[in-house]
Amino acid sequence: MTAQSFLEIIRERGFVHQVTDEAALAAALEAGPVAGYIGFDATADSLHVGHLVQIMLLRWLAKTGNRPVVLMGGGTTKIGDPSGRDETRLILTEERIEENKAGIRSAFTNFLTFGDTPGTAIMLDNAEWLDPLRYIPFLREVGRHFSVNRMLSMDSVKMRLDRDQPLTFIEFNYMLLQSYDFVELRRRHGVTLQMGGSDQWGNIVMGADLVRRMDQKDAFGITAPLITTASGAKMGKSAAGAVWLNADRVSPYDYWQFWRNAEDADVGKFLALFTDMPMDEVRRLGALQGAEVNEAKKILATEATALLHGRAAAAEAAETARQAFEQGTAAETLPSITATLPAILADLLVSAGLASSKGEARRLVAQNGIRLNDVAVSDAAMAVTADDLRDGAAKLSAGKKKHVLVRQA
Repeated sequence: MTAQSFLEIIRERGFVHQVTDEAALAAALEAGPVAGYIGFDATADSLHVGHLVQIMLLRWLAKTGNRPVVLMGGGTTKIGDPSGRDETRLILTEERIEENKAGIRSAFTNFLTFGDTPGTAIMLDNAEWLDPLRYIPFLREVGRHFSVNRMLSMDSVKMRLDRDQPLTFIEFNYMLLQSYDFVELRRRHGVTLQMGGSDQWGNIVMGADLVRRMDQKDAFGITAPLITTASGAKMGKSAAGAVWLNADRVSPYDYWQFWRNAEDADVGKFLALFTDMPMDEVRRLGALQGAEVNEAKKILATEATALLHGRAAAAEAAETARQAFEQGTAAETLPSITATLPAILADLLVSAGLASSKGEARRLVAQNGIRLNDVAVSDAAMAVTADDLRDGAAKLSAGKKKHVLVRQA
């Protein structure tokens, strides 16, 4: 696989939405290697599935012999990116930002190899150059290159103003800081490419323009499309909320289940975006219909889980699912809770995360959607007792795909 194939690969797999000066970028990649970066602000202690497109872009950059740069937003997190937001982000303490950065770093372990050679990644933090900035000299050196008229025309700003949503002055500075990141990365590490989601197009264009204005150097940008499911839902959400990448937030088993539950029409697209599988095989699996598509979903789930959690964890999740769904047994590796028995079924369903409230628990039972030890139940007020334990646990199931073991506290 050669460096110049990076653009071809990501375009074929569905990663490309917009590119600045594609011909010049292709020439730079051919002459390569090229260093490219994506920034991740530390607004939570884990990334989620919605960030996977960006992570996979960095992975393909590495696999084609180029240099991926993971930029932690230790500085910009203190400001808050208004892109794609209708409200002002909460101002986080420096201690919380450091905790979040530590949690985020772990997500990259299986996707990228960090080192000092082409094809390996480096991780940097923009606090290194943003924290020491003297604001007035910064405005004189950097701010003079920004037209307020142009900034007001950018979607990240314009949408907030059009909706009469407040945009604080501190957020208005975010575009300057992100653009300045590109300048510093170009100077310090020879980074010539910035990538991000489609909502980052304005910031990326402004950053590339700032590099050219301040240093008279080439700079390029790529954005990826917003990924939605076939039914139009935002990628990375489940009924239980965000699908986090850290195992302490979402277990490998639940992560496997998220991909296993993909809509039929999404299988080919997700295999292309979220696995390393060859495109010939992706197209074959994506074309399957009827019952055969379930086997493709299992492959998607296992391959996506292997990338994040490792092959062993993916295999264990797949085997747990096979036992739970195909054999009807209570596999020991299913998610579990402890409870003092006897306990009311509706309470257990809420505690297990199988229902969001007692009202929903009663509705699921009334719709014959709840089983105890693979037997349908008809009374949400029934007591689950120690007599219901099988080998030390009772299996609660909501529908065909959600299972939790209940153990005696």
